[in-house]
Amino acid sequence: MPEQDDWQREFDHTWANSAEHKEPSARARMLAARWKENPPEPAPFRADPDPVPRRSSWVSTVVVLGCVAAVIVLLGYAQMRSPY
Repeated sequence: MPEQDDWQREFDHTWANSAEHKEPSARARMLAARWKENPPEPAPFRADPDPVPRRSSWVSTVVVLGCVAAVIVLLGYAQMRSPY
């Protein structure tokens, strides 16, 4: 029975989370060391990315209709070439 208690204690997350001293992760230590010398510039929480140039709606319409026409032509050609 004591073996089971040791095993349960080993994997008890509440026991681990209640530790007084928690060592920071390697990434946290790396960033703290880097920011000590070069603090980061302030940035908004959700900064808008650079605006992406948008195509006009007629260009998108032409592209879609061209793809549909190409599929229709390819299907018609494939059906014409197939033997009866």
